[in-house]
Amino acid sequence: MFDLGRTLIAAVEKDPAAEALVDGDLRLTYQKLLDQVCRVMTALEELNIRRGEHLLMVLQNRAEMAVIHWACQMLGIISTPVNWRVKAPELDFYIDDAEARAVVFQDVSANAVAESTLARHLVRIALDESGDANYRFADFLSAAPASPSPKATADDISLMFYTSGTTGRPKGVPRRHRAERSAAIAHVAQNCYSYGERTLGVMPLYHTMGVRSLLAMAVVNGCFVCLPRFDAGQALKLIERERITNLYLIPTLYHDLLMHPSFASTDISSVRKLGFAGAPMSEGLLRRVSAAFHPELFVNHYGSSEIYTFTINQNAAAKPGSAGKAGINSRVRVVKLNSTDPNDLAEVGEDGQIIASLEGDEAFEGYWKRPEADANALHHGWYFTGDVGHFDEQGDLFVTGRVDDMIISGGENVHPVEIEDILSLHPAVGEVVVVGLPDERLGQKITAFIKRRADVSAQELDAHCRASRLADFKRPREYVFIREVPKSPTGKILRRMLLAGNYQIDS
Repeated sequence: MFDLGRTLIAAVEKDPAAEALVDGDLRLTYQKLLDQVCRVMTALEELNIRRGEHLLMVLQNRAEMAVIHWACQMLGIISTPVNWRVKAPELDFYIDDAEARAVVFQDVSANAVAESTLARHLVRIALDESGDANYRFADFLSAAPASPSPKATADDISLMFYTSGTTGRPKGVPRRHRAERSAAIAHVAQNCYSYGERTLGVMPLYHTMGVRSLLAMAVVNGCFVCLPRFDAGQALKLIERERITNLYLIPTLYHDLLMHPSFASTDISSVRKLGFAGAPMSEGLLRRVSAAFHPELFVNHYGSSEIYTFTINQNAAAKPGSAGKAGINSRVRVVKLNSTDPNDLAEVGEDGQIIASLEGDEAFEGYWKRPEADANALHHGWYFTGDVGHFDEQGDLFVTGRVDDMIISGGENVHPVEIEDILSLHPAVGEVVVVGLPDERLGQKITAFIKRRADVSAQELDAHCRASRLADFKRPREYVFIREVPKSPTGKILRRMLLAGNYQIDS
């Protein structure tokens, strides 16, 4: 099987003049990309960073980050990207945990590197003039190009993601070349990408969605158009200017695109294929996105860093809420809650924990130096995702929440997603998050946090729920109107902040 270095070389051989990367005014063909990659290979070898060692990247989505990632793939160095918003103590944790040999940073992460206790002992490479660095990336491009001969194999570790760590220390997720390449090929197939696609490279390259977009474009000689940090207005300009053909975003970013004042006047006609992952898309937003783009393909991709694809629904708008069926490299089951037996299957329509086979081509093999995490999540050859869901009569999977997000109100198990879907259909609701707040009588009180698009009262929303398919015991008992929904840097909703009272009331 090809490793990822040979994947890049194959793209160059197919069409060296095809555009591979766009970053502002910088445009790199596949031939020019390979030339830069080979020069960076020389520089990294001269720094004595060896195959199997970790190179930490604290970078936004820039062409330099893509070049360094590809150079790591050629050399067998483990690319280890982390959030560029990281603070010094977190950076120290990553450096120590990964046993990193070098760190690459830029202006937005220079302070964290400067204040890090451990970073001063590493090779420090800066993309610009800010910060205390041993080397500058620009100097790497003056090096003599190495021979474009990959030193890695398909069995080498390609990269290591870190999970968000919302319930404890972040966990390293090492992934081999063969798993990364299999995931990229599956992504191409399941999103029906064709030769020469152009994608908006805005999902962070420290996130599985971002890396998947980068690799998938190489498979089809497509173009990755960098957007260093999400800005809806800038994203719309790039969609129009660069004739973007596909979008692969989390639901939050689709919401922000549609709500931007420039959306109606932007030419989005080039965008024919849409995909989303990272979180469920509410039924209301699903309808609005479909009506706005009229896509040929609208894919709900459900997966994780550990196993890229669980399930795929290639017609998301036709069956709102459905995550579809297992991907081409996957096997998926739903087992009884609190069970660790992969054969203890839940009934059709019964919520249970979603599990995925570790035998699939896209799967990881265990967390980095975290045997307790392996013991918690890996059982009998299956990965226990921590997600709750069920299969319907047609065998389609519905993801209804996280095990930790389940609300137990008056002795009944209630999953927030169902309620959020109903409320999202009200025209005055912009965003909605449902959580269970402590209640002396009920145990947990179902509470809806609403960011409004227009004036609406709690009484009107309650009437909307009463008139819907929602069972009466699932109706929110309280509505809280807030200015913004708290989210992580990748756009995931942070329910724990709402539970802790970290929000601003919209009066």
